[in-house]
Amino acid sequence: MSAEIICVGTEMLLGDILNSNAQFIAQQLAQLGIPHYYQTVVGDNPERLKRVIEIAISRAQILIFTGGLGPTPDDLTCETIADFFGVPLVERAEIIEDMAEKFAQRGRVMTASNRKQALIPQGAEILPNPTGTAPGIIWQPRPDVTIFTFPGVPSEMYRMWEETAVPYLKTQGWGKEIIYSRSLKFWGIGESALAEKVTPYFNLPNPTVAPYAGKGEVRLRVSAKATSEAAAQDLISPIEKQIKEIAGLDYYGVNDDTLASVVGQLLRASGETLSVAESCTGGGLGQMLTEISGSSDYFWGGVISYDNSVKVGLLGVNPEDLAKFGAVSGIVAEQMAVGVKTRLSTTWGISVTGIAGPTGGTESKPVGLVYIGLAGPNGEVSNFEHRFGATRNRSFIRHVSACSALDVLRRRLLTR
Repeated sequence: MSAEIICVGTEMLLGDILNSNAQFIAQQLAQLGIPHYYQTVVGDNPERLKRVIEIAISRAQILIFTGGLGPTPDDLTCETIADFFGVPLVERAEIIEDMAEKFAQRGRVMTASNRKQALIPQGAEILPNPTGTAPGIIWQPRPDVTIFTFPGVPSEMYRMWEETAVPYLKTQGWGKEIIYSRSLKFWGIGESALAEKVTPYFNLPNPTVAPYAGKGEVRLRVSAKATSEAAAQDLISPIEKQIKEIAGLDYYGVNDDTLASVVGQLLRASGETLSVAESCTGGGLGQMLTEISGSSDYFWGGVISYDNSVKVGLLGVNPEDLAKFGAVSGIVAEQMAVGVKTRLSTTWGISVTGIAGPTGGTESKPVGLVYIGLAGPNGEVSNFEHRFGATRNRSFIRHVSACSALDVLRRRLLTR
């Protein structure tokens, strides 16, 4: 048995709102151990919604609808579902009473159009809405199909799910197993390269392993189905350990870890401090570091040296090297790192200088060329060249430049 999520609303198709309801329900289904293979978004059109229902009941036994339960003419979910299964709508007096009470509490008068929300398919159970006026339904129009409907307002849907839908599903035998996942994170290796290293793991039945990539980062989601989170972790742990050993330093964290949080943990553990000098990232690296609560323990500050005069005046970059090699060069990156480390008296100094585009590139120094400088506690200085690609947009290049700078320090802290 599997579930399908059907989100109703033209506003989602137009991109006017983010479909966070589907993400929430998907996560909740995993916690109940309910397989879930398809999601559909359909506009406020009864014929298209009927076609969606027809497809959904051919491949899923639990249909979960969000949206289309309001009082306006385009709110057609309940009546379309009833029409599809050939069942009349009936007005439920208890829904009318609940709505009237809520309107009175808010000092408002219930209009005639709100009565539409009291019409539900004959034989359906009411799925109460404690905060809003639009109730949902729990209905079995056929022995092999269970339908849930929820309003599109996320706060209302979340509470209805937790207070009524989950207990109902548990009475039907769900929730005895869960699907638990851990997301392993990697930097400095491409999705295809990592996939080649761990290909045999993609054929495991339980736990399963699947790759994901985005904005320079690669993730492997390891998911297990078991009777409890602890039992699922027991299945995942040996696979996770083996993957980490294969990936080596390309692995950096799990779940909510970020490169900034991992670097922060390493610096705090060693009692060391960090400062940054940024050109093309314009403060993005400092922002990543200061997003971590308590980062003032190890991050002392930075210099946004966008103009060359700042590189020379504040960071002590040699103007002759600037003239000879240009601001985007390894030697300037090194001098920026040394300069900020010296100025702020920190253990480590990191710098970033590059061409984020879309303008400013040349044949010898194309858009996407970035140099990262690293100055360490014992006088060691190094630089790292990256070519992130002239076809990448400015936001991507700035983001991966800042992340790569953190990764440079992470690797150095782990291997010194």
